[in-house]
Amino acid sequence: MMRCVYGPVASWRLGRSLGIDPISQPHKVCSFDCVYCQIGPTKVLTTERTIFIPTDKVITELKAVLARVTPDVITFSGMGEPTLASNLNELIDKIRELTSLPLAILTNSSLITDPQVYRALLKLDIVVFKLDAPNEPMFQQINRPAPGITLNEIITAIHSFRKEFKKKLALQMMFIDANKPVAHDMAAIASKLEPDEVQLNTPLRPSPVKPLSPADITAIEYQFRALPYISVYKRHAPEVSPINKLDVFLRRKVVE
Repeated sequence: MMRCVYGPVASWRLGRSLGIDPISQPHKVCSFDCVYCQIGPTKVLTTERTIFIPTDKVITELKAVLARVTPDVITFSGMGEPTLASNLNELIDKIRELTSLPLAILTNSSLITDPQVYRALLKLDIVVFKLDAPNEPMFQQINRPAPGITLNEIITAIHSFRKEFKKKLALQMMFIDANKPVAHDMAAIASKLEPDEVQLNTPLRPSPVKPLSPADITAIEYQFRALPYISVYKRHAPEVSPINKLDVFLRRKVVE
């Protein structure tokens, strides 16, 4: 059976990151079906929040793992969109009682329009929002969201969130051939959202879509020169030793 606490993984963005997967299903459950996702096609495309893994089970696993490793950060991520877990807020509170380690989330941004999700994310130390497109047609083409999700509503909600959130807010932008020509437009949107960091990425892990070259990413970096950014080809992940390599592989398709 898949464990819901995995890693630590070597993250070029977060360092030694201990993953908490509040979905932990054998298939991906997500509100997006991104063309580049390394986990593969979304089996359950939904915006309906529910409890996938009981809070007590997550905390029991986390206690056991923290007795063996000391990561840099604890990160909500995994087999789908972590904000679909309706016990996310409770998980954050319980983990805060357990450890003083920074808490982060990698989210596709789709549910930031939900007031309950919005309030839960305010409790975190690091929130990484996905933003891969500057307009609705490209958003539909690349991220293939569940019905009812619109890019404009997401951007508006992130803008509001930025005004309240006083800790680290990052934007992850995954660049592929489809959105490479609109990097300037994406930089303009990022500038308005005032992130602490823009993470310029391309799918280097196994993916249905080929990555951009270092030269392509360097050209994209130029469009973001006025913003605080980090770039996947110029960052190095730390060395780590995962407690269970299979748990990492299931979620990342590679053990780094």
